[in-house]
Amino acid sequence: MSTFAIETVGLNFNFGQQAILKNLALQVPKGSIYGFLGPNGAGKTTTIKILLNLLKSPSDQVFLFGKEINNNRIAILKRVGALVEQPAIYGHLTGKENLVNRCLLLGIKRSKADEMLALVGLTEAANKKSNQYSLGMKQRLGIALALVSDPELLLLDEPTNGLDPNGIIEIRNLMIELTTKHNKTILVSS
Repeated sequence: MSTFAIETVGLNFNFGQQAILKNLALQVPKGSIYGFLGPNGAGKTTTIKILLNLLKSPSDQVFLFGKEINNNRIAILKRVGALVEQPAIYGHLTGKENLVNRCLLLGIKRSKADEMLALVGLTEAANKKSNQYSLGMKQRLGIALALVSDPELLLLDEPTNGLDPNGIIEIRNLMIELTTKHNKTILVSS
C-alpha cells in the first residue's frame, strides 16, 4: 500500500518539440499539504492537468494512491477534486445553487451544498448571486465545488492568485482545516 497520494517517476512531457517537464519526481505523502512552487511557465498547471489525466502521460510515470493513472483513470479520478485556473461557476446562480447543481450532477444529496458552504465560510453569502462574489469568495466557492464529492486528494492550481492578504490567509486556514480535520491531501501550486 503506497504512503503517497501522488508519485511521479521521471515524468517527461512535451508539447511538440518543446520539453515542458523533464524527469519530474514528485512524492506527495497522504494527509499533507504539498506546496508545488515555481515560476510562471515552469509546468505547474501542465503537471496538474497530467495528474487529472486531462493530458496523457507516458505509461508508468504517474501514480495516484499507488495506482498507475492511465490504467486506473475512473477509479482514481473518483477520489480527486480539483480547482484548475478559474473555478467553473455560473454567475447567474447563487453560491448555493451552484453547489446544488453540482450535487445533482454527481448524484449526491442536495443537503451537501449547505455543508460545503459552511466548510468554506460562505453560509452568509449562500443566496447571493455568485457574480457578486469577491475574488476570494469565488475561490472558496470553487474549492467547495471541488469538495462536493468528498475527494481524498485536492489539486489546487494557484488558489490564492489575485487575492488580498486576508483572502490568502482564509484559503491557507481552509487548507489546514481540510488536512487536519477532514483527512484530505492537498497539492497546491503557487
